[in-house]
Amino acid sequence: MARRPLPRILSNGSAQLARSRELARTAADSATDVLHPLITITRGLHRLAAAGRRKWTETPKERRGALLFLAASVVLVVALVPYGPLLAAITLMAAAAWKGRERSAAAPDGPDESQTQRLKSLYEALVPYFSAAEDPEPLYSHGGAWDKAFPTYAFDGGGRIAQLVVRYPAYFTDGEAESRARIEHLLAAKSGRGREYHFTWDEEGNQLTVGVLLPLPVDIAAQRFVTTPGETVLGFTDPTRVQRTLPVTHGEQRRDVPPVVWRTGLRSTEPHLLALGQPGSGTSTLLRSIALQALQHGDVVIVDGGGTGEYACLTGRDGVLAVEAGLAGVTASLEWAATETERRLIAANHAHQAGDPPPADTKRPLWILLDRPTAFTHLAAADGRKDPQSLLQVPLRHGRPANVTVVVADQLDNVDALSDPVRQHTRARVVLGPATADQLASVLGTPPPTTLIDELPPGRGYARLGTGPVHRLQVPATPNPYDDATPDALCEAVLALLPPRTDPADGETIPEQEQEQDWPGGEADPAPTEAEPEPMPAEPRTTGAEQARTEEPLPTPVQVLTKEPVPDQVAVAALPKEPLPEPVAAPPRDPLPEPVAAPPNEPVPDQVAAPPKEPVPDQVAAPAEEPGSDQVPALTKET
Repeated sequence: MARRPLPRILSNGSAQLARSRELARTAADSATDVLHPLITITRGLHRLAAAGRRKWTETPKERRGALLFLAASVVLVVALVPYGPLLAAITLMAAAAWKGRERSAAAPDGPDESQTQRLKSLYEALVPYFSAAEDPEPLYSHGGAWDKAFPTYAFDGGGRIAQLVVRYPAYFTDGEAESRARIEHLLAAKSGRGREYHFTWDEEGNQLTVGVLLPLPVDIAAQRFVTTPGETVLGFTDPTRVQRTLPVTHGEQRRDVPPVVWRTGLRSTEPHLLALGQPGSGTSTLLRSIALQALQHGDVVIVDGGGTGEYACLTGRDGVLAVEAGLAGVTASLEWAATETERRLIAANHAHQAGDPPPADTKRPLWILLDRPTAFTHLAAADGRKDPQSLLQVPLRHGRPANVTVVVADQLDNVDALSDPVRQHTRARVVLGPATADQLASVLGTPPPTTLIDELPPGRGYARLGTGPVHRLQVPATPNPYDDATPDALCEAVLALLPPRTDPADGETIPEQEQEQDWPGGEADPAPTEAEPEPMPAEPRTTGAEQARTEEPLPTPVQVLTKEPVPDQVAVAALPKEPLPEPVAAPPRDPLPEPVAAPPNEPVPDQVAAPPKEPVPDQVAAPAEEPGSDQVPALTKET
């Protein structure tokens, strides 16, 4: 039996079915929008009718007659009043529309069962810390009322505590850091791990406010921030901790975020910075971010103690004076920085004494960025050299009036290896990465008002400027653009901020004759060739008496010039088109006899010139002169 073919709409109409279903859904939505008032009024009339039926059912039977009489009287009055039915219909429709509107579900008045159980367990956990046997009316007791201890509470969508106000007795030692730390640790553990909580202690009101902090943005890349000269953005923090925001760009979006701004210069109270962290915590990222901001208005000297090329992108850029990774170069750069600081101080002092403004070269900021300087301490000790950290004493102590800023970044494990001037004069502190409460308290001077978590993204930590509050900090993403693991978007953001390459001094170019020569094997000449000596100018001719007074022997045989031609001179003709033979050293000669002084006022006779365009023949020494001859002393001419 032959099979019947499927209908066309089922065989090849899957797209048509989807299109038809979409059209039907669109038509239903349009009809719902058009008929929405009618649907609302109908729903309201139904609810009014249900309410009237319920009222009639709840009314006792002996009162139903009076109720009917009252309803009939109202209908009669409405019918007799002019425009009464119309006004009654309008009132009924308005009441039905109000009754039939869509209302959201009412929030519960109190916590549900799971939330109540969480608050009870938290209350019981606080009883040992907030109770005393001598208290006649204890606020915390086993099996007590938790609602008196927690007047305000809020939960998030997951059922965990989002905000909580805790009341505690007045005798609790809230002024001791250890007592506070125990309560904060307990509340963070009972409220939910993996989140950061902020604690606000109100000693006057005996209340503790616990709030959950939102994660800081980690997707903000390095860019030009809206700041003035002397302001450096270390990172971003919570909106409740600072009173300022900065516009930043993330992709195509633009938003305002609260920054942590570090101010440097003549009026800064924290002119130098110390950043510490674990390996991979983002201290090098912080230094790159500071360097890119500092290059807008100043010069930078970078010391790379890691030796991994984290700052290779800054080599040879305008404003980058040096990027050193060797002990000799680091020592030379820091010695120059100390000398430059002293020079600026002297120049500014002279200008102040003269009543003039400081020179322009002393106003341009100079930044000294050191990444892991303790690595050179061990190298210098092994070679018997001076510790490079000792050269930082002058820039650290006198850098503020000279517009010299020092930024030191190192690991937490090497804090003891830092010199005393570095620890004493760096009042701005940053700690990145995971750290214990004791480490944070020793570096920042006070523990942070938030709980500590173990897993932190790179560049995440805490910052404190001088004696100010401790801020949570997230450093802008400023990776090494030459790293293959860096995303392309972040590489382009960093490369766009780099200044141009430094041009050669005075626009000089290498002449062609000084360029590298090609040698066999394609290698350049390993050693530069010595330049030919420049020709010396001819010395002035001297008289015979002056020549006789010279003690140096004559370098070569010379032609004796006399009044009469010298006899028996033998000229050796040079062979044509053949090189001259090597000159043979002449045998030692006897000292020349004392020349006879020329008579006074008698001119020296003209010299006999050599034949033109012929090589000078080898001459044979003239025979010794007899005493009393009239021969003039010889005039020498060096060949």
